[in-house]
Order: sequence, then structure tokens, then C-alpha cells
Amino acid sequence: MIAVLFLFCLSELAAHAQQIDAAFGYGTLTSGSSTINNGVFFPSLTGGGYPSFSADFLLLHRVGIEGDIAWRASRGLYGGFQPYRPILYSFNAIWAPKLAKPVTAELIAGIGGENLRFYTPFLNCGFAGCAPYLSSNHFMGDFGGGIRAYFWRDAFIRPEVRLYLINNNIEFSHNYATRYSISLGYSFGGR
Repeated sequence: MIAVLFLFCLSELAAHAQQIDAAFGYGTLTSGSSTINNGVFFPSLTGGGYPSFSADFLLLHRVGIEGDIAWRASRGLYGGFQPYRPILYSFNAIWAPKLAKPVTAELIAGIGGENLRFYTPFLNCGFAGCAPYLSSNHFMGDFGGGIRAYFWRDAFIRPEVRLYLINNNIEFSHNYATRYSISLGYSFGGR
């Protein structure tokens, strides 16, 4: 009975310290330059505009979980002829310490994936249905940070940087990419 009462009090304490943030942003991706290896051209993942969406859930002591997705807004041309679009998604641990009353830092680290979609002129059918593209998926690590500046009540603007370490990214010249973006967001549940 005492353990149940203790858990109830602990959950009540955590409930008062919860915060949910959601943001939509736009940025770009950079990576190493294109290379030629054994006569094979490997393009760079650099370039293009990347819309993004992120949300986090902060628990006690400004620590929580975060998820985000970023995708290339327009199709790029792989090797100058093959349309493609990268989609990057991750699930992270987040620490968001307050720096000043209207400013909060964000430090994140986690895992995710890169989904490369190579568009074809025909349908590619599989177990889950048909799609006009072929996918290549890669596991990745995600590290980054940002500065949340509240400008009106619970609305904020956030410049941010993300480093993606992409496992076995054989389609491109390098296995890392850096995304620079700026987001507009809102905090629910106090800050």
C-alpha cells in the first residue's frame, strides 16, 4: 500500500513538470564533396531545401524524448539523371536546460534512419502494395542541438544543427550529413 501511495505521489509530481513542444522548420543539408572511386561516381548528399517537423515530451528536470522527421522538399537528381528524395527520421533523448527566462538550450542524441527513395517510371510492387519508387534504408545516429528563444508567450524560434552518422550509405560519397535549419514552435504545458 505504501509503495502504491509513493508511486501515485511521484506520478503527480512528474505530471506538474511535463511539457510538450512541437515545431515546424526549414533548412538545408551539407555533406562531403562528390567522389570517384574505381571509376564509379558517388554524388554528395549536399543541397536542397528540407522541411522538418519535430516534437518532444519533457519530463522532470528538463529531460525527455524527442522525435523528428526531415525530407528533401523537391526531388534531386542522383548522378544527373535519377530522381531521388532522402527522408531522415530519428528518435532521441533530449535535455533542455533553461539559459535565461526566454531562452532554452536543446541537446539531443539518438538513433533513426535514412530512407532514400529513387523514383522510377514504373510501379514497384511488394508485400505492402505498389509505389513509384525503390527504397534504400540505412540506420543512423543523430546528434545535435539548438537554442529555443521564446518571442511571444509560449511560441519560440529555434536555430538548430543536426549531425547524422549514416551507416553503410553506399549510394553517396560520405556516410555523414549535417542539417542546418530554423524552426517555429510552441510549448504546451508551461515552460
